[in-house]
Amino acid sequence: MTMENGEIPENANEHCPGAQSESAGKSDACEGCPNQEACATAPKGPDPDLVVIAERMATVKHKILVLSGKGGVGKSTFSAQLSFALAAMDFQVGLLDVDICGPSIPKMLGLEGQDIRRSNLGWTPVYVDSNLGVMSIGFMLPDPDEAVIWRGPRKNGLIKNFLKEVYWNELDFLVVDSPPGTSDEHISIVQCLGATGIDGAIIVATPQQVSLIDVRKEINFCKKVGVKVLGVVENMSGLSQPVMDFKFMRMTETGEHIDVSEWVREYFREKAPELQDLIACSEVFDCSSGGAEKMCREMGVPFLGKVPLDPQLCKAAEEGRSCFIDQKCGASAPALKIIIEKMIENNGFSRMLLDNA
Repeated sequence: MTMENGEIPENANEHCPGAQSESAGKSDACEGCPNQEACATAPKGPDPDLVVIAERMATVKHKILVLSGKGGVGKSTFSAQLSFALAAMDFQVGLLDVDICGPSIPKMLGLEGQDIRRSNLGWTPVYVDSNLGVMSIGFMLPDPDEAVIWRGPRKNGLIKNFLKEVYWNELDFLVVDSPPGTSDEHISIVQCLGATGIDGAIIVATPQQVSLIDVRKEINFCKKVGVKVLGVVENMSGLSQPVMDFKFMRMTETGEHIDVSEWVREYFREKAPELQDLIACSEVFDCSSGGAEKMCREMGVPFLGKVPLDPQLCKAAEEGRSCFIDQKCGASAPALKIIIEKMIENNGFSRMLLDNA
């Protein structure tokens, strides 16, 4: 049962009284409706938890959702690096991981094995730095290999608890890393934060059509629930890395691969030293249809930019560190920096930089 305006299911009968009405599921207009039983048994009236959540969120200036239509597109990597970047700008940042079944944020922030502590103020986030706190179900699992096999209501209950119980203190930004798709968790986070004001969503995609098909659904989800699309990021937009970092192979007649990397590097050093600083690029996914940029033009949403598939960025995520602190992520860090600065400028967040100066 999906809601178009928060009260009337999309597939409801013509004279639906509304899911929150006392006569929901009981009136003559409800006869034969596929939602009749759900509406009749659902709790009525305003949710008292929303009042508590609103009080908690009163000290959070901006809330940004990070979404993806499909899994495996680098959404959590982007959430982590966005949080690192905002914290490096001296913002107070919270990163909330609501990907209940696949919580990868603790690893990507270098916080594996940490535990949540409780004080008289509520649950205390786990801190990377004094201005970057993190909350995830990953901190609650006794075994990192344990599967979380929960139905929707229990997932929604944990998300509510995160929003009610976590004491963030004052935040400039709360970044919410969501699971892929448009499922219970997304509806829950939008309903819980809706009254407190969500600044918008950043949607992460990859260039090929099989990804963009689902991104279109994600954009339409945002439009239906009234969440502004801050922009779309095309991740894994071609492989880019220094040519000297590549591994070179020679295939024999029998199909065997022989590593000739050192020979090639030595050849570059002796015969073509001017080529050693080149960045080699290759399209990994089919982007002949125009990729995310063309899709954004067609759907009327901002396109924030492209991030190449950079093995060094993958390594930074594996090691739980920022890609901005050194020069190792030379292909991806500048692209991410431009995207984040564009998002800040486009949405008026740049005024906060002046206030923090």
